[in-house]
Amino acid sequence: MNILKALEERTQKGQKSLAVLIDPDNVDDTSSINSLLNLAKECYVDYFFVGGSLITNNNLDRIIKTIKTSCEIPVVLFPGSNMHLDLSADGILFLSLISGRNADLLIGQHVIAAPILKNSGIEVLPTGYMLINSERTSAVSYMSNTSPIPPDKYSVAACTAMAGEMLGLKLIFMDAGSGAREAITPKMISQVKKVIDVPLIIGGGIDSAIKAKTSIEAGADMIVIGNAIEKNPNLLIEVSEKIYDFNRSLNIH
Repeated sequence: MNILKALEERTQKGQKSLAVLIDPDNVDDTSSINSLLNLAKECYVDYFFVGGSLITNNNLDRIIKTIKTSCEIPVVLFPGSNMHLDLSADGILFLSLISGRNADLLIGQHVIAAPILKNSGIEVLPTGYMLINSERTSAVSYMSNTSPIPPDKYSVAACTAMAGEMLGLKLIFMDAGSGAREAITPKMISQVKKVIDVPLIIGGGIDSAIKAKTSIEAGADMIVIGNAIEKNPNLLIEVSEKIYDFNRSLNIH
């Protein structure tokens, strides 16, 4: 399995992807994760992202094992720090926080994790991570001690994404933050998509099928939903239907 190659091929075809973000701190028991896994299989979810800004329990290993024994959907780590590693995952978003100026999250923690990942066999996905401001401070903004890009500074976001691609990063991930009330605007998504060729991932604040639809129509190659599913399990069905309809319109199955 080569996650990056598959995602690049999907992007070249114009095909959209769906990822479900699981925060280990939000999983209380095995039954809740099993219910989500069953729903994800029915909805043809493409990837599971597992991680969070701050993991306070020992659920990471258990969640990944449960996913891998229950389905074949690739599991990708979404680490908040270099301590959030589990080498049984299929891949890891090697996040460089290019929207901030915190050197530790641009390169510092990566240096520590690099030799572990190099010898692990896990697929490393070099990812430019960009925080986009919503109306409140997100956990990742607080924990990273960085200021997100204002939601109306389209040129700043576009130039930041361009720089990330020029530095060799293979993915750009724009995130409004977990639990954000507002999703990244279609205009910002389209402005960034125009200037990069690598896959564009959009997450945070996507709590309705309409927001998912407008995001993919604006240029998002992958939609990530997480917290909103806990409040509305039907959201996963509704979003997957929008993505399926979009892909079907391209005659992609």
